[in-house]
Amino acid sequence: MPTLELVCPAGTPAALDAALEAGADTVYCGFRDETNARNFPGLNFSRPEMRDAARRVHAAGKDLLIAINTFPRAGNPGPWHKAVDDAVDAGADAIILADIGLLAYAAKTHPGQRLHLSVQAAASTPEAIRWYHACFGVRRVVLPRVLTLAEIAALNSEIPVETEVFAFGGMCVMAEGRCQLSTYVTGQSPNSHGVCSPASHVRYEERGSCMVSRLGDITVNIYGEGEPAGYPTLCKGRFAANGRTSYLFEDPISLNAAGQIPELMQAGVTALKIEGRQRGKAYVAKVVAEFRRAIDLAVQGQRPDPAALAAQAEGQRQTAGAYDRRWR
Repeated sequence: MPTLELVCPAGTPAALDAALEAGADTVYCGFRDETNARNFPGLNFSRPEMRDAARRVHAAGKDLLIAINTFPRAGNPGPWHKAVDDAVDAGADAIILADIGLLAYAAKTHPGQRLHLSVQAAASTPEAIRWYHACFGVRRVVLPRVLTLAEIAALNSEIPVETEVFAFGGMCVMAEGRCQLSTYVTGQSPNSHGVCSPASHVRYEERGSCMVSRLGDITVNIYGEGEPAGYPTLCKGRFAANGRTSYLFEDPISLNAAGQIPELMQAGVTALKIEGRQRGKAYVAKVVAEFRRAIDLAVQGQRPDPAALAAQAEGQRQTAGAYDRRWR
């Protein structure tokens, strides 16, 4: 049975080292600006740090992917073009892109550079993927988290590129991060600013024995005494509607596809992607090590146990998502 490439997140140089030590085959990261979709304070890489990261990754015999996966603003593509140029200069093994104009720039300006299609492009049909391959030479597509195992297998039989799928981490109720909820409340778009629920708008307030989390002027959640207070993203907020208080859009829960690794191999998937560039190095080390072990077990014909990562899941709850979908 073929193995799977383990693609792991690094939001900081320390997390990058943790991923390598824990068994990553490939590490992905982004520049410290709005050109990547995890543009949070204290995260990401300066240009010198990225060049140094590439040297360390390559010295370990691994690959470095650089995500430039936001969409340039109309009339101002310069920062995104520069990010592509700097990624090539840093020694990226592949650049992860979503915007059609940026793909065209990269393909024309750096014809030898390997390009991957970001999940932000939401390409999930053979026709769309073949078009990206024919027009821009895309070599790999990161698939949206809405496809079943059978759909992924069927897709792989009809396309000329590699596929990468998410295996662990955050879920999103929007079309792969195109969050109009966050944009409406904060005025900053995940697609162009690279921030979902930006930290500058986050507030925590004590109300008696309760903790209130807010995003701008919106109360996202009220936590009881001793209840863990999560980060206030609107899609995972607890709201009162129709006389009932509940998680209106989506419960805090993590994707965990460790139990589906054998089936993903059989479906022809090339790489498993762990989400989490906003996470610390301890999280990265734990999740990467467990998935390294899970893939190695699957190659030996054994079925991995997803329960090993329960403590790392959001809200300590996990799901196999669409991979194990039994409804239509």
